[in-house]
Amino acid sequence: MIQLDRMITTIDAHAAGEPLRVITSGFPPVPGGTILDKRRYLKENLDHIRRMLMLEPRGHSGMYGCLLTAPATPDADFGVIFMHNEGYSTMCGHGIIAVTKVAVETGLIEAGEGSRMVKIDAPAGRINARAEIQNGRVVGITFENVPSFAYALDQKVKVSGLGEISVDIAFGGAFYAYVDAPALGVAVEIDQLDRLVELGVEIKQSVVAQMGISHPDDPDLGFLYGTIICDPVRKDGDRWLSKNICIFADAQIDRSPTGTGTSGRLALLHARGTIPEGGRFINLSIIDTVFWGRVIGETRVGEHKAVRTEVGGEAFISGFNQWVMETGDPVSDGFRLTGG
Repeated sequence: MIQLDRMITTIDAHAAGEPLRVITSGFPPVPGGTILDKRRYLKENLDHIRRMLMLEPRGHSGMYGCLLTAPATPDADFGVIFMHNEGYSTMCGHGIIAVTKVAVETGLIEAGEGSRMVKIDAPAGRINARAEIQNGRVVGITFENVPSFAYALDQKVKVSGLGEISVDIAFGGAFYAYVDAPALGVAVEIDQLDRLVELGVEIKQSVVAQMGISHPDDPDLGFLYGTIICDPVRKDGDRWLSKNICIFADAQIDRSPTGTGTSGRLALLHARGTIPEGGRFINLSIIDTVFWGRVIGETRVGEHKAVRTEVGGEAFISGFNQWVMETGDPVSDGFRLTGG
């Protein structure tokens, strides 16, 4: 008879092509007064379960997931901790879109027809997502992100093989280094994917080595999550369009346009006067899927001028799964082949 050390159930979904494995049961209790506290506990005590679900043989190098938790604030619907091939993120826009879809359509929260506000406690702060529901189906999700800001503009960074390049750093729930694709001699296209990933990793490593990054609210937020390589912005009628690719964590490729990255990009474009408040920004991914966003107000984060952003997209459910850890399995904690 089969002997199991653990069984975990998940609902799998994706937003704009980027997966989200939502853990719904079988996970041990996670103590902590805040979501950042819970995230820290996971990292220090239960990381083998992240590896089990994110890495092979149950996942892959591009897998992304989240754990649903009890809320950290009195009026929230639930809390969420995001995870990936390397560890745990502080916020995730595609994850908010996908988990909202899952929560509404599977009855994890009550919702009727029309617009349903879903209040989510994330590590970076409160996220208010709005699901538009027609005939019981979620047809679109938007969320107001945590305040986003341009952290540093036109920073000169030396990168091996490239020399000195110009980098912008922005926070949209996580910190990213933004670089213009033409300046790197590339375009955001599938046939250049290997080079884009190589550049993304090299730029991230160079920025980390040459710049200090801190968040005024919490030291746990003060790290560079990834590199976003951007094609130029072009105006199309009353909207602005661009395409980008995000390489984050350990050379992980975001299939979506990146929700937090879209907020950070909006903060940069607003700081430079490229897109006015309320202007609609259409952000395309490496596979041409779409998130849209806009600046909906101004605020401050510590000493930084910041903006409130709204980001929207679609999500779809792809599976209902039970994952088991069989006693004696030599790779039960998961493994990863570099570049796999």
